[in-house]
Amino acid sequence: MFTKETYISRRQILRNKIKSGIILIYGNEESPMNYKDNGFHFRQDSSFIYYFGLNVAGLCGIIDVDSGEEYIFGNDFTIEDIVWMGVLPTIKELSSGVGVQKTGNTDQLDIFLKKARNSGRKIHYLPTYRAEHDIKIFNWLGIHPNEINKNASLDLRLAVISQRNYKSAEEIIEIEKAVDISVDMHVKAMQMARPGMLEAEIAGAVEAIALAHDGHVAFPVIATINGQTLHNHHHGNILKSGDLFLLDAGAETPGYYAGDLSSTFPVDKKFTSQQKDIYQLCLNAHNHAISLLKPGRPFKEIHLESCKVIAEGMKDFGLMKGNMDDAVEAGAHAMFFPCGLGHMMGLDIHDMEGLGEEFVGYDGEAKSTQFGLKSLRLGRKLEPGFVLTIEPGIYFIPELMDKWKAENKFTEFLNYDQINKFRNFSGCRNEENFVITEDGAKLLGKPKPKSVEEVEKIRRS
Repeated sequence: MFTKETYISRRQILRNKIKSGIILIYGNEESPMNYKDNGFHFRQDSSFIYYFGLNVAGLCGIIDVDSGEEYIFGNDFTIEDIVWMGVLPTIKELSSGVGVQKTGNTDQLDIFLKKARNSGRKIHYLPTYRAEHDIKIFNWLGIHPNEINKNASLDLRLAVISQRNYKSAEEIIEIEKAVDISVDMHVKAMQMARPGMLEAEIAGAVEAIALAHDGHVAFPVIATINGQTLHNHHHGNILKSGDLFLLDAGAETPGYYAGDLSSTFPVDKKFTSQQKDIYQLCLNAHNHAISLLKPGRPFKEIHLESCKVIAEGMKDFGLMKGNMDDAVEAGAHAMFFPCGLGHMMGLDIHDMEGLGEEFVGYDGEAKSTQFGLKSLRLGRKLEPGFVLTIEPGIYFIPELMDKWKAENKFTEFLNYDQINKFRNFSGCRNEENFVITEDGAKLLGKPKPKSVEEVEKIRRS
């Protein structure tokens, strides 16, 4: 948690952007796994954390734009709660720590919102993503769950995005803590992987490092020999000699800021010649993208430049043919790179994705509908303070090979007979995190091993 002045300033800026009405920022509740008292790991709503800073379930923040008054509503622990969970400061004590003086319980919140609604006041709220929020808004505002996100405040969404997209110096410090822990997670995986191990052994060891730093994983760990499946959360395979292992994992600090890294390494001590060729090509695309990061450059352009590096390399390997500028424009490269180069990152691993990718990553511009390019989550011009990932990948997906070949798709650019020879290759990517500066970009956290030489040195140790 930052100082109370940070949260006071953030709320003041938000209040100035909205002009009138009531801003409702809901927190999260505990979420049961299979019965009420056996819950999932509690994760507070990111916007509530950003503006009110309290990592406690069952809270709701109110900013009255017209009067300037701010409230936090929630219920204090009863003696029964204290017996099971210990002593927690009162809502009033917690609120004072983030500069909010007015508090109340949940019954008082219900009365407050219904009074505002009956008075015809505008109540701004963000799109929901959990059923508990839908039920609350239905009870408070009388909006049917099917209509809740249609009625979410666009003014509030844009105001929140315009603040959270630009990371402050204190936020960068917190993100770098997360990245440093994430690097340790990846180095551990590189050190321990051996033929005969279960993927789950590596996934467990990686997650343990995040937990040992009093944090959590920022997203479910991807630890797989089937790297061609982009979000593969299955951990039941046995590592074999000749496999590549792909790890996509990041730590989340106790303050909820995230790191997001990917690594690919051989299960053996060294890459095979084929693995090394593909890995190095992917790394070339990665490093080229990094060299282009600077304010004013549209990220979509950087993505396409990275795609061209991959396409030219595939042509050198005999897997593609023709003019590679034309191939990338047509989308033929998506046979090997069917996703985006990177995304915004901060309190959310895909920062504020629930507020609308078209606003967060595209500044209101329409996204492409082309296969591959439509999965690019960030396309807008880069600005100082943006934190983002760079993560090009090369994937050999047998099902995609077979589908496109059967459709005679991009036959002027793709050599299907050669591509078929790689159907058991799997996939690879590297991923790092950067902040855009006034004149370029800065790597966040300590460097992660990524060159062929660095990776093989760890694998031999």
